Amino acid sequence: MKRLFAGLSDQGLVRKANQDSYRIDEPEGRFFIVADGMGGHAGGEEASRIAAETIQKFLVENWQAQLNPPDLLKKALLKANQDIIQNQKDFPERADMGTTVVVVLFPAEGQPWCAHIGDSRLYRWRGSQLSQITEDHTWISQAVKSGLLTKDQARSHPWRHVLAQCLGREELDEIGIQQLDVKSGDQLLLCSDGLTEELADEQIAPFFEAKHPCETVVDALVEAAKDEGGQDNITVVLVALGDGEEEESSSWADTPAMDDDPTGDLNEA
Repeated sequence: MKRLFAGLSDQGLVRKANQDSYRIDEPEGRFFIVADGMGGHAGGEEASRIAAETIQKFLVENWQAQLNPPDLLKKALLKANQDIIQNQKDFPERADMGTTVVVVLFPAEGQPWCAHIGDSRLYRWRGSQLSQITEDHTWISQAVKSGLLTKDQARSHPWRHVLAQCLGREELDEIGIQQLDVKSGDQLLLCSDGLTEELADEQIAPFFEAKHPCETVVDALVEAAKDEGGQDNITVVLVALGDGEEEESSSWADTPAMDDDPTGDLNEA
């Protein structure tokens, strides 16, 4: 499936450093990664960097391996978890660091897959509907699901940032992995909670209605989050799916066959 994509990460208006990281597999667009670190200034930056780099490297190096997409994603995230834990041991001052992550992978054939840990999210825009695809690994998410809180109550609850799991922990619970249902015309939004803390879903949805280029939408979303306060780092990656005819002036990417050269030029945020 053809893809257009863009990404942007911003420090926001309050934080002294950007603890988010993202990676886009360019030019092929085989995978997309957003990570949001925690554990202090240096720790958060390091945790998200290790996660993004390790996952990126693992996917590239094992693209031709005989692994199905869910196994490939699971092994990549487990390797990132191991690398973060090792860094904690090497640098005890980072013992509490960790990171959320959301990854979308487009195999050579079939529908894409998503893996995530924590509260970095994946959304799908289809037609006129914005849908949250991932379920946050947080206490708040479980409280909403069980009916203890409403979504509106959850947005301002003091425990809304408490994660049920993240990368950088010895006991890592089941990684959220799912196959995605996408078709031409859909758009996939990967983001850190710096976006969703400032903008509710109904505030995000209108940015997709005019069908602007990915770069324009990404820039506008980041600026909108900053206009609402920009309390946290903000990272947004957008992937538009189509047949390659929608924007003749833009370069479309398609997943190469598994025996093609997997070492494309990779960008760091």
